[in-house]
Amino acid sequence: MAGHLTFPIRGTKFSVNVESSALVAKAESRFQHIEIHQTPCFGRILLLDGHIQLTELDERVYHEGLVQFPLANLATPKSALVVGGGDGATVRELVRDTRLEQIVMVEIDEKVIQVTEEGWPELAGGALQDPRVQLTIGDAFPFVKTLDQKFDLIIVDGTDVYEGEDGAISEMLYTEEFYTDLLRCLAEGGIVVTQADNPVFCPYSRDAALDLFGKVFRNTGWYWTVVPSFGGSSAYVWGSADAQMSPSSHHLAHAAHTFPNEQYDLAFGPWPYANVGEF
Repeated sequence: MAGHLTFPIRGTKFSVNVESSALVAKAESRFQHIEIHQTPCFGRILLLDGHIQLTELDERVYHEGLVQFPLANLATPKSALVVGGGDGATVRELVRDTRLEQIVMVEIDEKVIQVTEEGWPELAGGALQDPRVQLTIGDAFPFVKTLDQKFDLIIVDGTDVYEGEDGAISEMLYTEEFYTDLLRCLAEGGIVVTQADNPVFCPYSRDAALDLFGKVFRNTGWYWTVVPSFGGSSAYVWGSADAQMSPSSHHLAHAAHTFPNEQYDLAFGPWPYANVGEF
């Protein structure tokens, strides 16, 4: 049955209204409300507590930025840790890289995995069943605190901490203490990357992550990709003790990457938008 969905991009200041052709799946976990809709404009979309997470239209671009861009800066990655990403698409991108021998994933909400596997199986594409993947259901904050292992790439794919909303399940994943634990788990030459919300309309998320990363990692930076369903774009913040992410596609450590060079160069190029608005 057709209807309309409205989801916020920036609190009460900016929302997106889309038509829903059908409710594909829904569930209530002990953490959040989960819905998958079919829409004419975005294809399938995933909502958690009414907030947009992914759409069929642009999730590939989002995940290439989150996964493939840092992987292209690593010459010989063997292991990766994923925090969050219960929809499975981040792991889907990781298993494409045959250099990786081990992928550890920790997700707090098993229901997200179940609902997306049933309502949108193409999203993970069976990646969670890859023999290199070790899945743990639990809270990442205590998990990494006791983790005795080093990783070449660590990806934080948690939900945003939304403006004007309290009690986000991912709140502790955006703290100096958590990032310090990630640094301890980072191998020599390794990189940590976190998604950092919309840099146009929610720059405070990117700025807060950069500030915390700067207190923990010697090298830090940020980049972005075009993600229409997020209100136009998505930011990513990276950190490392001893590595850098190249600002140019011509100097990547791994030449056999899957994304267009132009896409990478745009992500690290000059910020094209005016600084306006009450942010």
